[in-house]
Amino acid sequence: MKKKIENVRNIGISAHIDSGKTTLTERVLFYTQRIHAIHEVRGKDGVGATMDSMELERERGITIQSAATYCSWKDYTINIIDTPGHVDFTIEVERALRVLDGAVLILCSVGGVQSQSITVNRQMTRYKVPRIAFINKCDRTGANPYRVAQQIRDKLGLNAVMLQLPIGLESDLKGVVDLITMKAIYFEGDQGETIREAEIPADLLSEAEAKREELLDAASMFSDELMEAALEGTPTEEMIRAAIRKGTLSLDLAPVLVGSAYKNKGIQTLLDAVLHYLPAPNDVENTALDLNDNEKEIVLNTDPAAPLVSLAFKLEDGRYGQLTYVRTYQGSVIKGDTIVNSRNGKKVKVGRLCRMHADQMEDIDGAGPGDIVALFGIDCASGDTFTASEISVSMSSMHVPAPVISLSILPVDNKSQGNMSKALNRFTKEDPTFKTFVDPETNETIISGMGELHLDVYVERMKREYKAEVQVGQPRVAYRETITQRAEFNYTHRKQSGGSGQYGRVAGYLEPMEEGVFEFVDKIVGGAIPREFISSCDKGFQKSLEKGNLAGAPVTGVRAVITDGAAHAVDSSDIAFQLAAIGAFKEGYMKASPVLMEPIMKVAVEGPTEFQGAVMGSLNQRRGIIVGTMEESNYTVVEAEIPLAEMFGYSTVLRSLTQGKAEFTMEFSAYKPVPKNIAEGVIKAYQTEKSKK
Repeated sequence: MKKKIENVRNIGISAHIDSGKTTLTERVLFYTQRIHAIHEVRGKDGVGATMDSMELERERGITIQSAATYCSWKDYTINIIDTPGHVDFTIEVERALRVLDGAVLILCSVGGVQSQSITVNRQMTRYKVPRIAFINKCDRTGANPYRVAQQIRDKLGLNAVMLQLPIGLESDLKGVVDLITMKAIYFEGDQGETIREAEIPADLLSEAEAKREELLDAASMFSDELMEAALEGTPTEEMIRAAIRKGTLSLDLAPVLVGSAYKNKGIQTLLDAVLHYLPAPNDVENTALDLNDNEKEIVLNTDPAAPLVSLAFKLEDGRYGQLTYVRTYQGSVIKGDTIVNSRNGKKVKVGRLCRMHADQMEDIDGAGPGDIVALFGIDCASGDTFTASEISVSMSSMHVPAPVISLSILPVDNKSQGNMSKALNRFTKEDPTFKTFVDPETNETIISGMGELHLDVYVERMKREYKAEVQVGQPRVAYRETITQRAEFNYTHRKQSGGSGQYGRVAGYLEPMEEGVFEFVDKIVGGAIPREFISSCDKGFQKSLEKGNLAGAPVTGVRAVITDGAAHAVDSSDIAFQLAAIGAFKEGYMKASPVLMEPIMKVAVEGPTEFQGAVMGSLNQRRGIIVGTMEESNYTVVEAEIPLAEMFGYSTVLRSLTQGKAEFTMEFSAYKPVPKNIAEGVIKAYQTEKSKK
């Protein structure tokens, strides 16, 4: 079993949109003989790539859900998760990286480090995931892997070291030079399945020797033995590989490989690099919180005989009921075992265990440390920890960004109403960034998510998978309200209408804090408000935060401090002080110069340089602040910060401005105050809507 765990690799394939993640995964599955024919993402045969199993993914040619598979290469088992590139589906990347030990970061040799590459790299850093970079599409016009390697150093801050050089570029790409073995490697046969080693072409030899020196310099920082051998001129392949592995696992080195997935070049050498340099499950230290010992952090070990600890990282409601993807960190899970959900203490029986291959499954009897498998028919939430009954621990959860955009949806008939609620139940359970609620004032069903594409895909899935015909309302921005100065309040709540009355007085002040935070401070002295009613005041303030007085948006960035008050021996109660706090908040809030805040998005538009002026003009019209432009071989990237409210329908505008040649990505950056003239319009619209009810 020890040998077995050292021969396991759990890797994710992540990149910017259209860098070739799914195409690369398809080649990996072909060379490892998991599939016997290669299909393209937007192939003419209508089959589509294996990992894009959803009909919508095949139609649009994009990955929407991360898909898991596994394969074998040279006696090693590799579990692979192919993740989406669109920032709208960022949670799919987030949860994949949470459970993976290593990752392959793919970069386009023409586009280089793009906006989403930076986001994905930041997520890898957050979860301390060692990575190797693969510069793909070296067959494309304008390919320049050397420039991309430099960008990895400059923009991602990684210590990138090239392990290979391309033999030829663009349409002349023939193979790669391996700088460790100093051999030329050619990928021959109809689908690049035959590997031929040869001497390095004479015109590349001096460059290869110079790059090998750079590689030895970088790798010898992680091995004294290699440093000595390099000085004596006798480094062995094993020494170099061991040093690169050490540097990669400590996150201090990022090996860079080159090739073209579409042209079947460089994939087998990438698989070898995954085995050589990325960690096995027992190379990574994973921790959990001991719930019986005040949430003390404990280190998990990869002993199959230890008590089970596993994390449910993704749920999917498939054809056969709920599938729960779990990663086992410690111990083993066997079919028929009883395991415990540490969040609620519920015991569940493992009826069926499967290995996943995109949307197909293969029954297995058990899984050990490091395995990624699926359980059937278990009711749980994304991020739950399953353990053996003798221990009570919880794994830390993943980072979930807050939704920034909402739509109202309305079913067209009663049948669609039922189907819609079924769909919403499933989607909210599967995707923590997708939220739904009923607006108490308008009685509309509101769905919220990470962007227009995100919500568009869910509305489309409702129609296709659940036959729920819905009408979609206008997109709404998730505004926030906050205060800008300190203001005092002194409010008395009195109610006397037969029977016992209500009485509570609350005095103190509100003051601004950083965005997204609320703090309640109790500075009562001498028992002016009895102890048992302090929490009632807190509840009242918390309730007031749900809807601000300006535009009915949630209030954030406020500290409420109570300094004085009064109670009545008979008429004071929990509800009286809650209502007093609500009144006090309203009184202080309007004195504290409240402002409306809107989400500002980080937008990156990429396209041919000839359209740069038109693109910048369109961003300026949308209240955008240009933060930078980069020009590389008649290709320009314009980065800007723009309010989300101005970005609706921008994809159509951009297409017509640039003849469909430019694309953009956007992700949430921060909340900032809305300009006064626009805020007045938003507030007026809200007040008008309110007065109609």
